Amino acid sequence: MSVAVLIVAAGRGSRAGEGVPKQYRLLDGQPVLARTLQAFLAHPQVDRTIVVIHPNDLDLYQASIDLLPPSLRDAILPHALGGETRQDSAREGLEALAETAPEIVLVHDAARPFVSSALIGRAIAAARRSGAAVPGTTVTDTIKVVGQQGEVLSTPERATLRAIQTPQAFRFGDLLEAHRKAAISGLHAFTDDGALAEWAELSVHVFEGDPANIKLTHSADFKEAERRLKDHAMTYLTRLGTGFDVHAFTDGDHVWLGGIKVPHDRGVLAHSDGDVILHALTDAILGALADGDIGTHFPPSDPQWKGAASDRFLAHAVDLVRQRGGVVDHLDATLLCERPRLGPYREAMRQRIAQITGLRLDQVSLKATTTEKLGFTGRGEGIAAQAAATIRVPERVE
Repeated sequence: MSVAVLIVAAGRGSRAGEGVPKQYRLLDGQPVLARTLQAFLAHPQVDRTIVVIHPNDLDLYQASIDLLPPSLRDAILPHALGGETRQDSAREGLEALAETAPEIVLVHDAARPFVSSALIGRAIAAARRSGAAVPGTTVTDTIKVVGQQGEVLSTPERATLRAIQTPQAFRFGDLLEAHRKAAISGLHAFTDDGALAEWAELSVHVFEGDPANIKLTHSADFKEAERRLKDHAMTYLTRLGTGFDVHAFTDGDHVWLGGIKVPHDRGVLAHSDGDVILHALTDAILGALADGDIGTHFPPSDPQWKGAASDRFLAHAVDLVRQRGGVVDHLDATLLCERPRLGPYREAMRQRIAQITGLRLDQVSLKATTTEKLGFTGRGEGIAAQAAATIRVPERVE
């Protein structure tokens, strides 16, 4: 299912004190919105993102996204302009997404910059299961319902209560229809999409939230967030991993290399599509993570991987890096064979690998060599590839 993220960033944030709107305030030197965007743009299951902004904030918005890596900015759609209420702004964002309607949409507050990759993954999974889902955390304080004079009317059972957060996740068509229905009814005051979905009689489910996913509302929240960032200061450790893969030739009329179908007078004997370049790159990344090898994650004994496209394996390895808060810096692969020749397909392969991994083209290197007629590759009995991957993973500063 295609997944889009709608980030609502049109509010004024007056409770946070004077100055620029809170979504553009600096948090440890980086605008809050840039931090929030980066969390979603780096997630492998998110296809595209749209931000709804206030008409007066175009320069602030542009300055925030300009700080993001170019490879991430490509997944940001043109911004939408917000309305008078949060509900109106969310609807404007949904209408803007309707031209390329995703199957799943996550709606998130710009002022929640600590959203984790794991929480995003839970939101997407919950939407796929139930169609409408919101993250919630358990309530630790006793809650009272009070009247106009401050008198206690009731004390709800704490075990049944949840504090609701974002990202809230929905089937796109259902949420857009609910928003349109509310607008036609003259309702504009819903403060979250889950409540609007309930009003529209959608069945809304609650999945596990994250206590760390705080919303920055008051000036004190910014002070606490700064303290938290300093207490959790990280440094990045560079790691290098290597990979190697080999497949024997068999009857066929093509081979898969670097994610590209290459015509050839032979095929390869393999459980999956036998793409030695993508297999070697996958193992190189897993090696840098010290997280087993391709057979550990995709055992050949499992029939679901029979004939599987190897881009899934490489995307999974990159996802593991990002789940740990890391980044892939560079990939380098060398094809070992007499035939087929790499030259005519090299750039297409580099582009495909960059697409699979979300890297820039200049972060992907691809080479080829023969073995001077020596060994099984020299005799034309098979094909091989070796690869190296450089990654950075966070390490806590003590």
